[in-house]
Amino acid sequence: MAESGPKSSALDVDKYPLAPSGLELEQVHVYVRHGERTPVGARMAGHIPEHWKMCKTAHRFQASINVSGVDGMVEGFQRALKIVERADGTHHEGQCLLGELTDLGKKSTYNFGASLRELYIQKLGFLPDSLQNSEEVYFRQVLTTNVPRTTESLQQIIHGLYPTSKCQPDAIPAIFVRNGRDENLLGNADSCKRLEILLISFAQAAASTYNHTLEPLDKKLSKYFNGQPIRLDGKPRASGILDTIRAATAHNIKVPPEFEEKGVMDVIEKAVVAEWFSDKTEEVRRLGIGRLLDDLSTKMQHKVVHGKKDPLKILVHSTHDTGLAGLASTFDVFDDKWPQFTGSITFELFKSEREASGSSILQTIFSPLWSKPNSEHYVRMRYQNKNMVLPICAEEGKHLPSFPEFCTLAAFRERVQELTPLDYESECAPAGRTPA
Repeated sequence: MAESGPKSSALDVDKYPLAPSGLELEQVHVYVRHGERTPVGARMAGHIPEHWKMCKTAHRFQASINVSGVDGMVEGFQRALKIVERADGTHHEGQCLLGELTDLGKKSTYNFGASLRELYIQKLGFLPDSLQNSEEVYFRQVLTTNVPRTTESLQQIIHGLYPTSKCQPDAIPAIFVRNGRDENLLGNADSCKRLEILLISFAQAAASTYNHTLEPLDKKLSKYFNGQPIRLDGKPRASGILDTIRAATAHNIKVPPEFEEKGVMDVIEKAVVAEWFSDKTEEVRRLGIGRLLDDLSTKMQHKVVHGKKDPLKILVHSTHDTGLAGLASTFDVFDDKWPQFTGSITFELFKSEREASGSSILQTIFSPLWSKPNSEHYVRMRYQNKNMVLPICAEEGKHLPSFPEFCTLAAFRERVQELTPLDYESECAPAGRTPA
Protein backbone atom coordinates (compact mmCIF):
# COMPACT_ATOMS: atom_id res chain seq x y z
CA MET A 1 0.00 0.00 0.00
CA ALA A 2 1.48 3.33 -1.04
CA GLU A 3 1.14 6.64 0.72
CA SER A 4 2.27 10.15 -0.09
CA GLY A 5 2.95 10.90 3.57
CA PRO A 6 1.67 13.79 5.68
CA LYS A 7 2.13 17.20 4.14
CA SER A 8 0.89 20.18 6.11
CA SER A 9 -1.78 20.46 8.77
CA ALA A 10 -4.38 23.10 7.97
CA LEU A 11 -6.49 24.66 10.70
CA ASP A 12 -9.98 23.18 10.27
CA VAL A 13 -12.34 26.07 10.99
CA ASP A 14 -15.52 24.26 9.95
CA LYS A 15 -15.02 21.43 12.44
CA TYR A 16 -13.94 23.65 15.33
CA PRO A 17 -16.10 22.63 18.33
CA LEU A 18 -17.83 25.53 20.03
CA ALA A 19 -17.53 25.71 23.80
CA PRO A 20 -20.55 24.82 25.96
CA SER A 21 -22.94 27.65 26.71
CA GLY A 22 -21.87 29.70 29.68
CA LEU A 23 -18.19 29.69 28.76
CA GLU A 24 -16.58 32.84 27.38
CA LEU A 25 -13.26 32.75 25.53
CA GLU A 26 -10.72 35.01 27.22
CA GLN A 27 -7.29 34.25 25.72
CA VAL A 28 -5.72 31.97 23.09
CA HIS A 29 -2.14 30.67 22.99
CA VAL A 30 -1.07 29.18 19.64
CA TYR A 31 2.10 27.18 18.97
CA VAL A 32 2.61 26.40 15.29
CA ARG A 33 5.33 24.59 13.39
CA HIS A 34 6.85 26.47 10.47
CA GLY A 35 5.68 25.75 6.92
CA GLU A 36 7.11 23.40 4.32
CA ARG A 37 10.85 23.64 3.83
CA THR A 38 13.68 21.95 2.02
CA PRO A 39 15.55 19.09 3.75
CA VAL A 40 18.14 20.21 6.30
CA GLY A 41 20.75 18.05 4.57
CA ALA A 42 21.47 16.84 1.02
CA ARG A 43 20.75 13.11 0.95
CA MET A 44 19.89 10.35 -1.52
CA ALA A 45 21.75 11.96 -4.43
CA GLY A 46 20.48 10.69 -7.75
CA HIS A 47 17.10 9.81 -6.27
CA ILE A 48 15.98 13.11 -4.72
CA PRO A 49 17.15 16.46 -6.15
CA GLU A 50 20.14 18.02 -4.43
CA HIS A 51 19.11 21.53 -5.46
CA TRP A 52 15.53 22.74 -4.93
CA LYS A 53 14.31 25.66 -7.05
CA MET A 54 11.26 26.47 -4.96
CA CYS A 55 12.15 29.78 -3.32
CA LYS A 56 11.41 32.47 -5.89
CA THR A 57 9.11 34.62 -3.77
CA ALA A 58 11.13 33.83 -0.66
CA HIS A 59 14.14 35.64 -2.08
CA ARG A 60 12.46 38.94 -2.90
CA PHE A 61 12.59 41.34 0.01
CA GLN A 62 12.96 44.95 1.09
CA ALA A 63 15.76 45.88 3.44
CA SER A 64 15.26 48.70 5.92
CA ILE A 65 18.23 51.07 5.70
CA ASN A 66 19.37 54.44 7.00
CA VAL A 67 20.10 57.01 4.31
CA SER A 68 21.35 60.58 4.43
CA GLY A 69 18.68 63.25 4.17
CA VAL A 70 18.30 66.97 4.66
CA ASP A 71 17.66 66.45 8.36
CA GLY A 72 20.33 63.82 8.84
CA MET A 73 19.81 60.05 8.74
CA VAL A 74 16.33 58.92 7.73
CA GLU A 75 14.88 55.45 7.23
CA GLY A 76 14.41 54.11 3.73
CA PHE A 77 13.90 50.82 1.92
CA GLN A 78 16.13 49.00 -0.54
CA ARG A 79 14.71 46.32 -2.81
CA ALA A 80 16.96 43.29 -3.13
CA LEU A 81 17.17 39.69 -4.25
CA LYS A 82 18.82 36.89 -2.30
CA ILE A 83 20.54 34.38 -4.59
CA VAL A 84 21.95 31.04 -3.48
CA GLU A 85 25.38 30.41 -4.96
CA ARG A 86 26.63 26.84 -5.38
CA ALA A 87 30.10 25.64 -4.50
CA ASP A 88 31.23 25.91 -8.13
CA GLY A 89 30.18 29.56 -8.29
CA THR A 90 27.07 29.00 -10.40
CA HIS A 91 23.63 30.16 -9.35
CA HIS A 92 20.04 29.68 -10.39
CA GLU A 93 17.08 31.92 -9.66
CA GLY A 94 14.79 30.55 -6.99
CA GLN A 95 17.20 27.98 -5.57
CA CYS A 96 16.69 27.31 -1.87
CA LEU A 97 19.13 26.92 0.96
CA LEU A 98 19.07 23.71 2.96
CA GLY A 99 16.27 23.91 5.52
CA GLU A 100 14.73 27.01 3.94
CA LEU A 101 11.04 27.86 3.91
CA THR A 102 9.83 27.36 0.33
CA ASP A 103 7.20 29.23 -1.63
CA LEU A 104 4.78 26.45 -0.67
CA GLY A 105 5.72 26.94 2.98
CA LYS A 106 4.98 30.63 2.69
CA LYS A 107 1.59 29.89 1.20
CA SER A 108 0.60 27.34 3.86
CA THR A 109 1.62 29.59 6.76
CA TYR A 110 -0.27 32.51 5.22
CA ASN A 111 -3.29 30.21 4.96
CA PHE A 112 -2.84 29.27 8.61
CA GLY A 113 -2.99 32.94 9.57
CA ALA A 114 -6.04 33.43 7.34
CA SER A 115 -7.70 30.48 9.11
CA LEU A 116 -6.98 32.08 12.49
CA ARG A 117 -8.72 35.18 11.15
CA GLU A 118 -11.68 33.18 9.90
CA LEU A 119 -12.03 31.36 13.22
CA TYR A 120 -11.36 33.97 15.88
CA ILE A 121 -12.64 37.05 14.03
CA GLN A 122 -15.30 36.01 11.54
CA LYS A 123 -16.74 32.93 13.26
CA LEU A 124 -16.32 33.63 16.98
CA GLY A 125 -16.05 37.43 17.01
CA PHE A 126 -13.32 37.07 19.63
CA LEU A 127 -10.80 39.39 17.98
CA PRO A 128 -11.54 42.76 16.37
CA ASP A 129 -11.81 42.89 12.59
CA SER A 130 -9.14 45.60 12.44
CA LEU A 131 -6.15 45.77 14.74
CA GLN A 132 -6.26 49.09 16.55
CA ASN A 133 -4.19 48.19 19.60
CA SER A 134 -1.05 46.11 19.14
CA GLU A 135 -1.24 45.11 22.82
CA GLU A 136 -4.12 42.77 21.94
CA VAL A 137 -1.75 40.46 20.08
CA TYR A 138 1.61 38.84 20.81
CA PHE A 139 3.85 37.18 18.24
CA ARG A 140 7.06 35.34 19.05
CA GLN A 141 9.44 33.14 17.10
CA VAL A 142 12.12 30.69 18.07
CA LEU A 143 15.63 31.38 16.76
CA THR A 144 17.65 28.16 16.60
CA THR A 145 19.11 28.02 13.09
CA ASN A 146 20.79 30.35 10.62
CA VAL A 147 17.88 29.79 8.21
CA PRO A 148 14.97 32.04 9.27
CA ARG A 149 12.09 29.66 8.50
CA THR A 150 10.30 30.41 11.77
CA THR A 151 10.67 34.16 11.13
CA GLU A 152 9.25 33.97 7.62
CA SER A 153 6.48 31.62 8.73
CA LEU A 154 5.39 34.01 11.46
CA GLN A 155 5.45 36.96 9.08
CA GLN A 156 3.10 35.09 6.76
CA ILE A 157 0.81 34.09 9.65
CA ILE A 158 0.58 37.71 10.80
CA HIS A 159 -0.25 38.85 7.27
CA GLY A 160 -3.02 36.24 7.07
CA LEU A 161 -4.46 37.17 10.47
CA TYR A 162 -4.11 40.94 10.18
CA PRO A 163 -3.14 42.06 6.67
CA THR A 164 -1.84 45.60 6.32
CA SER A 165 -5.28 46.85 5.26
CA LYS A 166 -6.65 45.64 8.61
CA CYS A 167 -4.03 47.35 10.78
CA GLN A 168 -4.39 50.92 11.96
CA PRO A 169 -1.27 53.04 11.26
CA ASP A 170 -0.21 52.98 14.91
CA ALA A 171 -0.96 49.28 15.41
CA ILE A 172 2.25 47.66 14.23
CA PRO A 173 2.47 43.97 15.23
CA ALA A 174 5.77 43.29 16.99
CA ILE A 175 7.65 40.01 16.60
CA PHE A 176 9.41 39.07 19.81
CA VAL A 177 12.66 37.10 19.83
CA ARG A 178 14.92 35.96 22.65
CA ASN A 179 18.64 35.42 22.97
CA GLY A 180 19.68 31.80 22.63
CA ARG A 181 20.30 31.27 26.33
CA ASP A 182 16.78 32.53 27.15
CA GLU A 183 14.92 30.54 24.49
CA ASN A 184 12.22 28.24 25.88
CA LEU A 185 9.91 27.48 22.95
CA LEU A 186 11.60 24.08 22.79
CA GLY A 187 14.06 22.11 24.89
CA ASN A 188 17.18 24.28 25.00
CA ALA A 189 20.05 21.82 25.32
CA ASP A 190 22.52 24.51 24.23
CA SER A 191 21.92 26.46 27.44
CA CYS A 192 21.25 23.50 29.73
CA LYS A 193 24.08 20.97 30.02
CA ARG A 194 22.03 18.59 32.13
CA LEU A 195 19.29 18.46 29.48
CA GLU A 196 21.89 17.79 26.79
CA ILE A 197 23.30 14.87 28.80
CA LEU A 198 19.84 13.39 29.36
CA LEU A 199 18.81 13.70 25.70
CA ILE A 200 22.01 12.04 24.52
CA SER A 201 21.53 9.16 26.95
CA PHE A 202 17.92 8.65 25.83
CA ALA A 203 18.97 8.73 22.17
CA GLN A 204 21.62 6.09 22.84
CA ALA A 205 19.10 3.94 24.66
CA ALA A 206 16.64 4.29 21.79
CA ALA A 207 19.31 3.18 19.32
CA SER A 208 19.98 0.05 21.38
CA THR A 209 16.26 -0.69 21.55
CA TYR A 210 15.08 0.20 18.05
CA ASN A 211 17.98 -0.36 15.65
CA HIS A 212 17.02 -4.01 15.29
CA THR A 213 13.53 -2.97 14.14
CA LEU A 214 15.16 -1.25 11.15
CA GLU A 215 17.13 -4.34 10.10
CA PRO A 216 14.27 -5.87 8.05
CA LEU A 217 14.40 -2.78 5.82
CA ASP A 218 18.07 -3.26 4.87
CA LYS A 219 17.45 -5.34 1.74
CA LYS A 220 14.95 -2.79 0.44
CA LEU A 221 16.67 0.45 1.31
CA SER A 222 20.45 0.05 1.61
CA LYS A 223 20.84 0.19 -2.18
CA TYR A 224 20.01 3.88 -1.99
CA PHE A 225 22.87 4.54 0.45
CA ASN A 226 25.84 2.73 -1.10
CA GLY A 227 24.93 -0.44 0.74
CA GLN A 228 24.79 1.22 4.17
CA PRO A 229 21.83 0.36 6.42
CA ILE A 230 19.61 3.01 8.02
CA ARG A 231 20.11 3.23 11.78
CA LEU A 232 19.23 5.73 14.49
CA ASP A 233 22.92 6.36 15.18
CA GLY A 234 24.32 5.39 11.79
CA LYS A 235 25.20 6.92 8.45
CA PRO A 236 22.64 7.52 7.12
CA ARG A 237 20.71 8.43 10.26
CA ALA A 238 17.07 7.42 10.28
CA SER A 239 16.00 10.91 11.39
CA GLY A 240 17.72 12.47 8.39
CA ILE A 241 16.05 10.07 5.98
CA LEU A 242 12.63 10.71 7.52
CA ASP A 243 13.22 14.46 7.20
CA THR A 244 14.23 14.19 3.54
CA ILE A 245 11.29 11.97 2.56
CA ARG A 246 8.77 14.13 4.41
CA ALA A 247 10.11 17.31 2.81
CA ALA A 248 10.05 15.73 -0.66
CA THR A 249 6.52 14.34 -0.43
CA ALA A 250 5.26 17.66 0.95
CA HIS A 251 6.40 19.25 -2.33
CA ASN A 252 5.12 16.39 -4.53
CA ILE A 253 8.65 15.32 -5.40
CA LYS A 254 8.76 11.69 -6.46
CA VAL A 255 10.63 9.46 -4.00
CA PRO A 256 11.82 5.87 -4.56
CA PRO A 257 8.83 3.50 -4.41
CA GLU A 258 9.98 1.76 -1.23
CA PHE A 259 9.61 5.06 0.64
CA GLU A 260 5.99 5.31 -0.50
CA GLU A 261 5.13 2.12 1.38
CA LYS A 262 3.27 2.81 4.59
CA GLY A 263 4.85 -0.18 6.32
CA VAL A 264 8.36 1.09 5.60
CA MET A 265 7.74 4.66 6.71
CA ASP A 266 5.85 3.56 9.83
CA VAL A 267 8.87 1.55 11.01
CA ILE A 268 11.26 4.46 10.42
CA GLU A 269 8.93 6.99 12.05
CA LYS A 270 8.38 4.83 15.14
CA ALA A 271 12.12 4.47 15.71
CA VAL A 272 12.84 8.18 15.16
CA VAL A 273 10.00 9.29 17.42
CA ALA A 274 11.36 7.00 20.14
CA GLU A 275 14.83 8.50 19.70
CA TRP A 276 13.58 12.07 20.07
CA PHE A 277 10.56 11.88 22.35
CA SER A 278 10.66 8.74 24.51
CA ASP A 279 12.33 10.73 27.30
CA LYS A 280 9.22 11.21 29.43
CA THR A 281 10.97 11.57 32.77
CA GLU A 282 9.92 14.40 35.05
CA GLU A 283 13.40 15.92 34.91
CA VAL A 284 13.44 16.17 31.12
CA ARG A 285 9.99 17.72 31.15
CA ARG A 286 11.02 20.29 33.76
CA LEU A 287 14.18 21.32 31.94
CA GLY A 288 12.76 21.05 28.42
CA ILE A 289 9.25 22.51 28.63
CA GLY A 290 8.82 23.74 32.21
CA ARG A 291 9.87 27.34 31.60
CA LEU A 292 7.60 27.64 28.55
CA LEU A 293 4.61 26.35 30.49
CA ASP A 294 5.39 28.77 33.30
CA ASP A 295 5.27 31.64 30.78
CA LEU A 296 1.93 30.39 29.46
CA SER A 297 0.43 29.89 32.92
CA THR A 298 1.63 33.29 34.13
CA LYS A 299 0.01 35.10 31.19
CA MET A 300 -3.25 33.23 31.75
CA GLN A 301 -3.26 34.09 35.44
CA HIS A 302 -2.57 37.73 34.63
CA LYS A 303 -5.62 37.72 32.38
CA VAL A 304 -7.74 36.16 35.12
CA VAL A 305 -6.65 38.71 37.72
CA HIS A 306 -6.88 41.82 35.56
CA GLY A 307 -9.73 40.86 33.22
CA LYS A 308 -10.47 43.47 30.58
CA LYS A 309 -7.65 45.65 31.92
CA ASP A 310 -5.34 43.10 30.30
CA PRO A 311 -5.91 43.64 26.55
CA LEU A 312 -3.90 40.60 25.41
CA LYS A 313 -6.17 38.15 23.59
CA ILE A 314 -4.07 36.00 21.27
CA LEU A 315 -0.45 34.85 21.40
CA VAL A 316 1.08 33.12 18.37
CA HIS A 317 4.43 31.34 18.66
CA SER A 318 6.34 30.08 15.62
CA THR A 319 8.35 27.01 16.56
CA HIS A 320 9.65 23.65 15.35
CA ASP A 321 8.35 20.08 15.32
CA THR A 322 10.23 19.30 18.53
CA GLY A 323 8.41 22.15 20.28
CA LEU A 324 4.98 20.72 19.45
CA ALA A 325 5.93 17.15 20.28
CA GLY A 326 7.52 18.27 23.54
CA LEU A 327 4.35 20.05 24.64
CA ALA A 328 2.08 17.14 23.70
CA SER A 329 4.37 14.59 25.33
CA THR A 330 4.64 16.60 28.54
CA PHE A 331 0.85 16.46 28.95
CA ASP A 332 0.79 12.75 27.97
CA VAL A 333 -1.31 13.31 24.84
CA PHE A 334 1.35 12.84 22.15
CA ASP A 335 0.18 10.53 19.34
CA ASP A 336 3.72 9.29 18.55
CA LYS A 337 3.50 10.77 15.05
CA TRP A 338 6.05 13.26 13.78
CA PRO A 339 4.36 16.71 13.72
CA GLN A 340 3.35 17.95 10.29
CA PHE A 341 4.31 21.25 8.69
CA THR A 342 2.07 24.02 10.11
CA GLY A 343 0.87 21.57 12.75
CA SER A 344 -0.33 23.45 15.81
CA ILE A 345 -1.27 23.29 19.47
CA THR A 346 -3.63 25.80 21.05
CA PHE A 347 -4.44 26.47 24.68
CA GLU A 348 -7.70 28.37 25.07
CA LEU A 349 -8.63 30.09 28.33
CA PHE A 350 -12.35 30.27 29.11
CA LYS A 351 -14.31 32.00 31.86
CA SER A 352 -17.51 30.65 33.40
CA GLU A 353 -19.73 32.82 35.56
CA ARG A 354 -21.09 30.90 38.55
CA GLU A 355 -23.05 32.23 41.52
CA ALA A 356 -21.12 32.51 44.73
CA SER A 357 -21.42 29.37 46.84
CA GLY A 358 -23.30 29.53 50.11
CA SER A 359 -25.75 32.19 48.94
CA SER A 360 -28.98 32.55 50.89
CA ILE A 361 -32.40 32.25 49.27
CA LEU A 362 -32.85 36.03 49.37
CA GLN A 363 -29.40 36.54 47.84
CA THR A 364 -30.32 34.13 45.06
CA ILE A 365 -33.61 35.94 44.38
CA PHE A 366 -32.01 39.36 44.45
CA SER A 367 -28.67 38.25 42.97
CA PRO A 368 -28.56 41.08 40.42
CA LEU A 369 -28.50 43.51 43.36
CA TRP A 370 -26.65 41.65 46.09
CA SER A 371 -24.21 39.11 44.81
CA LYS A 372 -21.25 39.07 42.49
CA PRO A 373 -20.58 35.91 40.49
CA ASN A 374 -17.50 33.82 41.09
CA SER A 375 -15.43 33.39 37.94
CA GLU A 376 -14.28 29.86 37.23
CA HIS A 377 -11.69 29.41 34.51
CA TYR A 378 -10.93 26.47 32.26
CA VAL A 379 -8.21 25.56 29.78
CA ARG A 380 -8.80 23.55 26.62
CA MET A 381 -5.83 22.11 24.75
CA ARG A 382 -6.21 21.29 21.04
CA TYR A 383 -3.65 19.46 18.90
CA GLN A 384 -3.99 18.77 15.18
CA ASN A 385 -7.62 19.98 15.20
CA LYS A 386 -8.60 17.66 18.06
CA ASN A 387 -9.56 18.35 21.66
CA MET A 388 -7.11 16.81 24.11
CA VAL A 389 -8.40 15.20 27.29
CA LEU A 390 -5.51 15.77 29.69
CA PRO A 391 -4.87 12.94 32.18
CA ILE A 392 -3.95 15.54 34.82
CA CYS A 393 -7.58 16.74 34.76
CA ALA A 394 -9.30 13.35 34.73
CA GLU A 395 -10.39 13.41 38.36
CA GLU A 396 -13.79 14.75 39.32
CA GLY A 397 -13.57 18.41 40.21
CA LYS A 398 -10.58 19.01 37.93
CA HIS A 399 -12.59 19.52 34.75
CA LEU A 400 -15.90 20.97 33.64
CA PRO A 401 -18.64 18.43 34.47
CA SER A 402 -19.51 16.33 31.38
CA PHE A 403 -16.71 18.03 29.42
CA PRO A 404 -13.38 16.40 30.36
CA GLU A 405 -11.48 18.38 27.71
CA PHE A 406 -12.04 21.57 29.74
CA CYS A 407 -9.43 21.39 32.48
CA THR A 408 -9.86 23.70 35.46
CA LEU A 409 -7.25 26.42 35.44
CA ALA A 410 -6.40 25.48 39.03
CA ALA A 411 -5.56 21.88 38.06
CA PHE A 412 -3.66 23.06 35.00
CA ARG A 413 -1.58 25.54 37.00
CA GLU A 414 -0.93 22.96 39.70
CA ARG A 415 0.71 20.67 37.14
CA VAL A 416 2.64 23.55 35.58
CA GLN A 417 3.98 24.51 38.99
CA GLU A 418 5.28 20.95 39.43
CA LEU A 419 7.07 21.24 36.09
CA THR A 420 8.58 24.69 36.62
CA PRO A 421 12.26 24.65 37.62
CA LEU A 422 12.83 26.47 40.90
CA ASP A 423 16.39 27.36 39.91
CA TYR A 424 16.91 26.66 36.21
CA GLU A 425 20.63 27.37 36.16
CA SER A 426 21.45 25.11 39.10
CA GLU A 427 19.20 22.33 37.78
CA CYS A 428 21.00 22.58 34.44
CA ALA A 429 24.37 21.81 36.02
CA PRO A 430 25.77 18.51 34.66
CA ALA A 431 24.89 16.66 37.87
CA GLY A 432 21.35 18.05 37.91
CA ARG A 433 19.30 19.17 40.89
CA THR A 434 20.67 18.36 44.32
CA PRO A 435 18.10 16.43 46.40
CA ALA A 436 16.67 18.44 49.28
